[in-house]
Amino acid sequence: MNPGTQPVATLRGPATPHGAVRLTVESASYSYTPVGRKASAFSLEATTFQAHQRELIAVLGPNASGKSTLLRLLSGLVKPLSGRVQLDGHEVSQLEPRTRAQRIAVVHQESPLLFPMRVWEYVLLGRHPYGRTLRLETPADLDIVQQSLTLVAAAHLRDRWMGEISGGEKQRVVLARALAQQPLLLLLDEPTLHLDIAAQVELLRRLRRLAAEGRYTVIVVTHELNLAAEFADQVVLLHRGKPLRVGTPAEVYRRDLLQQVFATELDVETGADGLPRVRVRGRERFDAPQPGTA
Repeated sequence: MNPGTQPVATLRGPATPHGAVRLTVESASYSYTPVGRKASAFSLEATTFQAHQRELIAVLGPNASGKSTLLRLLSGLVKPLSGRVQLDGHEVSQLEPRTRAQRIAVVHQESPLLFPMRVWEYVLLGRHPYGRTLRLETPADLDIVQQSLTLVAAAHLRDRWMGEISGGEKQRVVLARALAQQPLLLLLDEPTLHLDIAAQVELLRRLRRLAAEGRYTVIVVTHELNLAAEFADQVVLLHRGKPLRVGTPAEVYRRDLLQQVFATELDVETGADGLPRVRVRGRERFDAPQPGTA
């Protein structure tokens, strides 16, 4: 079988039964106040939810609502002050760093390049958790790089320099690097940032398909309310470090809740597909001036 033609499942770790609980967050909280500051810079009150295999979960909330803190807890970067965060029954913060990197991939808002490299070399960095010190890549590593690029429709970029590709192309390549880790859990921090609407839709559609076909569990931190309603199985709504509501988009998208969180007059409508749609309430129209009114 040629590289890139293997089933999605070949990029995965050990499979769990369809629909099994992958991630358990139970009353997990965290707070940290840097030296010299009176208020906590990172804070999240007791938060509880479960994420299943093949699910895409959207984490919503304005700035300073606790989204990044929740992501740090899920990734194992920090340990909960209370409660627990478990991946397939294992406490995330207690996993060995290499094991954690094999099971959890994090895609940050920005992924700066320290030195020039080609796309395939960048994606190859995702194989680091499986390597040995000073070890050269193996044919199996290169096969997984090719498969990962194929999964995000970026195989044609393989030999391009990272500095030469567009923002949308770079986001796909960054995702390919995460897939090369062969994770169970994908964590993405505002992956649609700086992308135009077409690229945003393409990325969320791709993540939805990867979750469904590749048995990944995907957690996406985003400000895009309508895109989250379109693609997420569950929504975690945060406000000032508190989890206000967890549920399906239809359960969470209540006008009073969203107006409280985003401090904006909003309307929530239900489309023909049964999904909620959010729009600004009473927005002004900026039509061309009528004759005689200029």
